[in-house]
Amino acid sequence: MSGAKLAQFGKQHIAKGIGRSTELVLERAQGTYVYTVDGKKYLDLTTGIGVTSTGHNHPKVVKAVQDQAANLAHGQVNLFFHKPMLDLIERLQPKMPSPELDTFFFANSGAEAVENAVKLARHATKRQNIIVFQGSYHGRTFGTMGLTTSKTIYSAGFGPLMSGIHVAPFPYHQQWAIHKADPTQFDAEWCSQESLNQFETLLKQRSHPEDTAAVLIEPVQGEGGYVAPPASFLQGLRKICDKHGILLIADEVQSGFGRTGKMFAVEHSGVVPDILIMAKGIASGYPISGIVSKKELMDRQPAGSMGGTYSGNAVACAAAKATLDVFEEEKLIDNCNARSEQFFSAFRSRIPALLPKGVTADVRGLGLMIGIEFMGVPYGFAGKITAEAMKLDTILMTTSIYETLRLIPPLNITKEETDLAIERVLASIEAAFKA
Repeated sequence: MSGAKLAQFGKQHIAKGIGRSTELVLERAQGTYVYTVDGKKYLDLTTGIGVTSTGHNHPKVVKAVQDQAANLAHGQVNLFFHKPMLDLIERLQPKMPSPELDTFFFANSGAEAVENAVKLARHATKRQNIIVFQGSYHGRTFGTMGLTTSKTIYSAGFGPLMSGIHVAPFPYHQQWAIHKADPTQFDAEWCSQESLNQFETLLKQRSHPEDTAAVLIEPVQGEGGYVAPPASFLQGLRKICDKHGILLIADEVQSGFGRTGKMFAVEHSGVVPDILIMAKGIASGYPISGIVSKKELMDRQPAGSMGGTYSGNAVACAAAKATLDVFEEEKLIDNCNARSEQFFSAFRSRIPALLPKGVTADVRGLGLMIGIEFMGVPYGFAGKITAEAMKLDTILMTTSIYETLRLIPPLNITKEETDLAIERVLASIEAAFKA
């Protein structure tokens, strides 16, 4: 059956509520490329939204999965310890931003990990309120819909949502400056301080510190537009949380595991969270997520309050351990930083020449978490770029409510593949302006 017929079958029988950016039907994938049932090859700059961090089907990960599946596929966490999980913890602990983060709980998805972080925060503090930030994305399960503020489509029609959630401003200075008479007066540091001021106002007006369990933040916003706040913002939040006994939760689902050029994005600011959430790139495509915190906090939860049928699945744990092996053996974080410099240098020097009068572009991000926001363009322009990229056999994604492209290539993308990606992205931008 052709790809077109298979896609039609899928549209008929798969829930309409799933948004989909292409109608490609994949048969296999390898490295930085995916292959359709019709035999077409596409350069994949999405990695399953930041999941296949070691590229598609890395042979070391594949071998670990095959070996584990032949020995123990499932050792239910409420019944047993299993060696793949214990081995993974032993390998993960030294990678944490601080030795104090030493106690783990594994789940399946990022959203599930977020919910478990909130459960831990409420148990540990005996408080109920959670403060999130404008533009945040923390999932679309029933619990996390109330925490997500990046787009209303994620929660529209599902209310009432979880209570006790309050939203604070995020220092997205590119958008703040657009609405000011003199944008030069409103740089990133000004926005950082103003956001901290408004956060403290929220504690006085909406959520008293003694009612506030935790502050939940993405160190780099994902679905909000690949916006990295100044280090001063996270540092300021850490001070406020310490002052009031509020827990700081870092949602590193998309920004973690080397994506920003450090193992975790919080390391760019030197801030250590009380709870760190991880998922996506942890296991090169296999479903596992986790939270890590101090043992003293984790021990405040009664036995039986955490769990899940597939939590910390043995095969997924083996994939995660193999992923860490690849990180070390192939020096993926070093490669991430080198390829990041290659991307940013090309985009920042060459995109301005493609822009018509009245249009500006902000190239931003950290590591291989790259956003390009176009300002002064009509609604849907970023989507036009992704459509043009498809004509060049390249898969891109948009992000946020603004006209923003995001690039999420594998961390082991080569110099030559990066050159190819740069040329195709630039050609797609140019074609979108001419269309």
